[in-house]
Amino acid sequence: MKKMITILVLCIVSATASAQGALPPGETTRGERAMQQLQTRFASANTTHDGKLTREQAAAGMPGVAKHFDEIDTQHAGYVTLSQIENLMKQRAMAR
Repeated sequence: MKKMITILVLCIVSATASAQGALPPGETTRGERAMQQLQTRFASANTTHDGKLTREQAAAGMPGVAKHFDEIDTQHAGYVTLSQIENLMKQRAMAR
């Protein structure tokens, strides 16, 4: 009987933990919200709408990107793309 109660308690605890990890429909994680904000800010700063952010555009609309522009612009092209910024953010998140 004690084994049966122990197994039942473990099942309940496991189900509760699984349910707490699930998000309600329409909810996003903190990381997803950060990426959405990044995309929005990039689109606003990219005044030429060409998918490339120049140093000047970054300085005007995304000062954090401007501060790390050379680190993001690994190909020394004179511009950065959204995917390059996202990659740097992911690398830094993994390093933590």
